[in-house]
Amino acid sequence: MGTLKDRLTDDLRSAMKGRDELTTSTLRMALSAVRTAETSGDAARDLSDDEVLAVLTKEAKKRREAATAFQGAGRADQAAKESAEGEILDRYLPAQLTDEEIAGIVSEALKAGGFSGKAQMGPAMKAAQAAVAGRAEGGRVAAEVRRQLA
Repeated sequence: MGTLKDRLTDDLRSAMKGRDELTTSTLRMALSAVRTAETSGDAARDLSDDEVLAVLTKEAKKRREAATAFQGAGRADQAAKESAEGEILDRYLPAQLTDEEIAGIVSEALKAGGFSGKAQMGPAMKAAQAAVAGRAEGGRVAAEVRRQLA
């Protein structure tokens, strides 16, 4: 099994052959974002699968936020396109945790780190994010950490 980037490239080739325009444009955009991340910083380098996942997670989040914004502006056609792009990206991301799973993981992380009270929000958040490992959006995790520290 190759890297996640290889999988994206192979799927892009298949989408192009199959004349799947939405998947083609979405994967091109995703690979472009990966390439940008690889060349930012001091020296160009290949990203690890975890780093590629982080880029894809960020891109999928942008699509969800754009879809919400377009929906709010009454642009249903554009909202649908953004949602569809987000769904294509979601195929490459780990399954998102449920609210109950997040609550359990956050609870364990707070107990393990001995965090209590709102003053420890920063370190508690860091520990919770590490435990969740990209399987839920930061906003959902932050809300749960805030709830449990209150």
